[in-house]
Amino acid sequence: MLSLVLGGARSGKSALAERLAIDSGRDVVYIATAQALDAEMAERIAHHRVRRPAEWMSVEEPLALVATLRQHARADRFLLVDCLTLWLSNLLGIDDGAHFASQRDALLDGVCGLPGDIVLVSNEVGLGITPLGELTRRFVDEAGRLHQALAQRCDRVVFVAAGLPLTLKGTPP
Repeated sequence: MLSLVLGGARSGKSALAERLAIDSGRDVVYIATAQALDAEMAERIAHHRVRRPAEWMSVEEPLALVATLRQHARADRFLLVDCLTLWLSNLLGIDDGAHFASQRDALLDGVCGLPGDIVLVSNEVGLGITPLGELTRRFVDEAGRLHQALAQRCDRVVFVAAGLPLTLKGTPP
């Protein structure tokens, strides 16, 4: 099953995805897209690491998400990607647009045919005011487009607020 879990910062989306992984009873591969570029982000990453069960395989991949998904997807595995908005930010930070577009299209084209369960976690960033800066507006626009395209492809889409999941599509978690 392919699932998309959306929510704001500290909404409980990662905790929900981790619970789904545990409840699956499968071997879990946790694919982290964050980069510890400053002390605050290093602290966030450390917090997530502590929460994960020791038996989970962790893969840190800030850019080559599609290749990593293909490498680790198996019928008996649960892949948890946390998170797509960091991956998007990583790509937009190094790119003029062409590389990002090819990576986004590869994700959209390739994620549906992968075996096993996959949960994609992402921040819903389109609920606030329109950002002032061009790059920030592009980020919000690209995240919204990515979420819409993935939601069409996913079996389940869940929005999390205040730790409470609201199923938008498919069966409740």
